[in-house]
Amino acid sequence: MALFLLLLLVAVVLGFIGALAEGLFYLLIIGAVVLIADLVIVGYRLRRRRHRLR
Repeated sequence: MALFLLLLLVAVVLGFIGALAEGLFYLLIIGAVVLIADLVIVGYRLRRRRHRLR
């Protein structure tokens, strides 16, 4: 859970910097990619945990 929150925080910070700073649009893109990767990792962990309980 700590990894999820850390990656979420990094994605938000990169997104804000990329959106607000002129010429740093690539940071917004990197933030979006980190957010998507974070959601995929959490989805995989939740799915794996659900299968283990059966």
